[in-house]
Amino acid sequence: MARTKGGGRPSKPIDLYYWPTPNGWKVSIMLEECGLPYNVIPVNIARGDQFKPAFLKISPNNRMPAIVDPDGPGRRSISVFESGAILQYLGRKTGRFYPAGERARVAVDEWLFWQMANLGPKAGEANHFRRYAPEKLPYALERFGNEMNRLYGVMNTRLKDRRFLAGSYSIADIACVGWIRLFERQQEKEGGRAFAEFPHLKRWVQRGMHSSASRRRARGMFRIRRCAPSCSGSARGEERSTRYAGKKVGAYPI
Repeated sequence: MARTKGGGRPSKPIDLYYWPTPNGWKVSIMLEECGLPYNVIPVNIARGDQFKPAFLKISPNNRMPAIVDPDGPGRRSISVFESGAILQYLGRKTGRFYPAGERARVAVDEWLFWQMANLGPKAGEANHFRRYAPEKLPYALERFGNEMNRLYGVMNTRLKDRRFLAGSYSIADIACVGWIRLFERQQEKEGGRAFAEFPHLKRWVQRGMHSSASRRRARGMFRIRRCAPSCSGSARGEERSTRYAGKKVGAYPI
């Protein structure tokens, strides 16, 4: 049984409001890494589940992921939205992947906030203009393509002489790996070679994607897309799946 920080009583499953995107992957990887039990509640963003009143009570910015932890501070339920805040919360709850020492924690926070303010937004904008914009805008493609290459370079330099972004493996690495892997694969599909110019970053992302937690997440979480038509109402609690340390119990094959 998974236990909270300090070896207390076993934790109750956390509700994870999720859709398979880089922001969703962050939290699912963290839950797997920590061995915490959780229920997956799909939030089909293509169908507008994120705008439903029940979800807005948990995530007022109408964005997933979000969690509800029935075993929160003071043994009372707590909801948390914003993926970075969720990673910090789970790190404090379990005492894992988020160091207690102030100097080490500052380093992790720097790279976590770097991802939230830079890598995630710019990758999202680059992906939008490359794949979803109604017309190809050369200025936008060049601007955000150049910015992604700059961010690759920042990470590549950081990882030149270290295995992870901030000391030991941490929530900073967990926050970044999905975004980088997405763009590595996208460039491979489009015949691009830019990612090959960042060997230290490539080594880091390959290590991250081969972690046991990432493999479990990859095997299971993508399957939510296949069951989406039948489980789009699950945010109202109609169907759920429970995971416990990588094992599936419930409706979804994860």
